Amino acid sequence: MIRPAAVTDAGAIGEVHVRSWQAAYAGLIPADFLARLSAEARAASWARRIGDGGPVLVAEENGIVVGFAAYGPAQLFALYVLPEHWGRGVGRALHDRVVEDLSGDSAILWVLATNERAKAFYVRQGWVADGASQTETIDEGRVTLEELRFRRPLP
Repeated sequence: MIRPAAVTDAGAIGEVHVRSWQAAYAGLIPADFLARLSAEARAASWARRIGDGGPVLVAEENGIVVGFAAYGPAQLFALYVLPEHWGRGVGRALHDRVVEDLSGDSAILWVLATNERAKAFYVRQGWVADGASQTETIDEGRVTLEELRFRRPLP
């Protein structure tokens, strides 16, 4: 089931965010950074975003949040699923619902350049790397992330 997130979902979203980062980015982002990720800190950030009205969807199975997506009018900001649910259609269901809500002629998203699994997923959903890239630093400048921009026409 895909539904809009409530502030009360923030704890579960924080857990999904951290666990999916730790699995998806192992070997791509320094292990010490991944080990220090805090589900509680992520939950607080997600509670603020949801409380401020930023669109966030959750995917539930048997009443448990197993994935989420955050987006804006023409951008997919985040789409994460618990690792044990990868390959089961949860990410696709979240993605498709987000695309229904996006507006304009096309939308964008940014993907870690070395995340082959995510890039392949988005290509299967009709996204194409458009040649733009950016460098983002996190962890007080200790971690540098190279990201590629993908674009997709909207229905």
